[in-house]
Amino acid sequence: MGMGILLSQQATAQSSNPAARYSKTPMGYLIVLRQGDQVVEELEKFAVAEKIPSASIQGQGFVKVEFGYWNAKTKKFDPKTFEGELSGLTGSIAWKDGKPSIHAHGVVAGADFVAYAGHILKAQVGTGSLEIFVNVNDKKLERFVDPAIEANVLSVDGSKK
Repeated sequence: MGMGILLSQQATAQSSNPAARYSKTPMGYLIVLRQGDQVVEELEKFAVAEKIPSASIQGQGFVKVEFGYWNAKTKKFDPKTFEGELSGLTGSIAWKDGKPSIHAHGVVAGADFVAYAGHILKAQVGTGSLEIFVNVNDKKLERFVDPAIEANVLSVDGSKK
């Protein structure tokens, strides 16, 4: 499909930051977040506004990100913050307890080209922008806490198994 179709379907996100934008595409959506935007919060608002049943996401841009490494013993994330080029964001949008549930991982590198990766606990767009491609699924997917591991798990069939 041509760029004209993409641009003719452009919509403005419901955001406290008027610079946050998204466009409908043949595969789903393209979201462009700007400096200062809170990534997880904007994705949650987008999922509600567009009634996204579930989706896979991928993106890149510049961020200050707090990664977490899941500690199976403490059942908590060990956090660490980085700022730099987010060369890869990948994840999913699902629902938990009636609210959007974002599960995202990323890889970020600084000026020294050293890369760090982890579960994205929170992220704020830095200088420039963050582009996120959203591939929408037609089935609503839910997350639930698996008591055996005390962590969120995605259910593909609606059961809590």
